[in-house]
Amino acid sequence: MRAEDGTPLGQGIADDGWIAVRLLAEADGDFETGLTRRVQAALSRRIPVDSTARRLVNAENDDLPGIRVDDYAGHAVITLDSPSLDAVVPLVQKVLDAPSLVATYRRDPRDAGKTPVTRAVAGDDPGEIEVVELGLRYAVRPAMGKDAGLFTDMRELRRWLAPWWTGRRVLNLFAHTGAFSVSAAAHGALRVDSVDLSGPHLARARRNFELNSLDALAHGFWTEDGFKALDRLRRTGQLHDVVVVDPPGYSRSEEGSWQGEKDWPRLAAACLRVLSPGGWLVACSNLGTQSPRQFAGALSQGAERAGRRLRVVHEACPPPDHPAALHFPESHYLKAWVVGVD
Repeated sequence: MRAEDGTPLGQGIADDGWIAVRLLAEADGDFETGLTRRVQAALSRRIPVDSTARRLVNAENDDLPGIRVDDYAGHAVITLDSPSLDAVVPLVQKVLDAPSLVATYRRDPRDAGKTPVTRAVAGDDPGEIEVVELGLRYAVRPAMGKDAGLFTDMRELRRWLAPWWTGRRVLNLFAHTGAFSVSAAAHGALRVDSVDLSGPHLARARRNFELNSLDALAHGFWTEDGFKALDRLRRTGQLHDVVVVDPPGYSRSEEGSWQGEKDWPRLAAACLRVLSPGGWLVACSNLGTQSPRQFAGALSQGAERAGRRLRVVHEACPPPDHPAALHFPESHYLKAWVVGVD
């Protein structure tokens, strides 16, 4: 690929989606050698983390746009942003030398067409396996890609929160498979209520409680729309000491649609109405298009609607296996704030 003036920019793979070309190697030399060098460089940057689930390749942040590789207790998953990148799978596999590798996809909603089927590249689909993060056990399914069951970019936030759960009443919205719920219950939370619209996700959350010898019957699991749950709690006067809210960027269901860029003020206000004075709102946004200033503005609008005042207590960063390249501004996607509420 060359610039308009003819300057070589690099070698890449063309696509008919919203991204025309992904550059994966330097302009000079062999493409396979250049790609291999970038994968090896990404692996060399990794330092040990307190988890058997970690990211090995972080797309643009490791100069490998559209390619992510995660390791779940020795089972590797390569996640591609487009089928056009299928050609890199055997090259990445060769560098990883992984006995178990699954290839999956996370199609960008801006691209048309169906998402290709996940496939086993090396070994068999491992099904459900266990990983350990910060001393706690979680069941994950590597072949499900981004829905494997544990969002590793939230590890440092879970680490920071661990000493603060004791004796608190916790509400975990958009709970997914309950990683925050497990951490809270394991570190002495008085009660944890997990809410998610997906029954299968909450079934996996219960499974994670069992893996850690936690009494699921002492806590609540609610298959319910988050806004409806918040309205129910407000009407019945049920307050919480901590509300964790980590919604997807976009979602649509029979209950309605959610768009993070416009709906955060409404969500923040609803959360604040069920928080005790002096409580904490753990607010997380993974929208790369939403700047920290915009996120702060959305939370402030919500606080104004609810008649509350907010103070940021802590801002979490992704862990070291999720590096953020300064030359790629969108890499600073994660806003994970602990906010004190008056």
